[in-house]
Amino acid sequence: LAGAGVGQLTLLDFDTVSVSNLQRQTLHSDATVGQPKVESARDALARINPHITITPVNARLDDDAMTSLIAGHSLVLDCTDNVSVRNQLNAGCYTAKVPLISGAAIRMEGQVTVFTYRENEPCYRCLSRLFGENALTCVEAGVMAPLIGVIGSLQAMEAIKLLAHYGQPASGKIVMYDAMTCQFREMKLMRNPGCEVCGQ
Repeated sequence: LAGAGVGQLTLLDFDTVSVSNLQRQTLHSDATVGQPKVESARDALARINPHITITPVNARLDDDAMTSLIAGHSLVLDCTDNVSVRNQLNAGCYTAKVPLISGAAIRMEGQVTVFTYRENEPCYRCLSRLFGENALTCVEAGVMAPLIGVIGSLQAMEAIKLLAHYGQPASGKIVMYDAMTCQFREMKLMRNPGCEVCGQ
């Protein structure tokens, strides 16, 4: 997104760079181990494109602060591996009606979906209700490093499409990538009427 010229980026995280991040989080390096991730990422992105504004937020936000931050943005990319944080992002995006582009990867499989919060469309909670709060993270289950780049690039493409009002967003479905066979498939995602976020 920085290379594509997206003019303003806000980076939100509360973690520091560790050696275990380096195989899949390519903005960081040995030299930035121990630094806040948002500062390491800001510096790397500024080298890619010094003509954009990058705002790092090194904090764990409560629900109100998260929703307030989200409301000032055109869209949100969920690049976390934590279901509870994903649910928090979704609730904030739903309240502010800001599109959410969710990406996930584990082992050799990844998925991308876009939540635009239009009438009768599902939200992330409709999906996360299917597997609960105890889903394994990529740290716990492992992930093949290049898969992160594949999913991240798909998220960036969806972001550019939304920002430019170009093409069809991957909303109302999950786009799944199987790195073992290099195949994509789609699954329709239905809104759950009992969802505590978007249900009636």
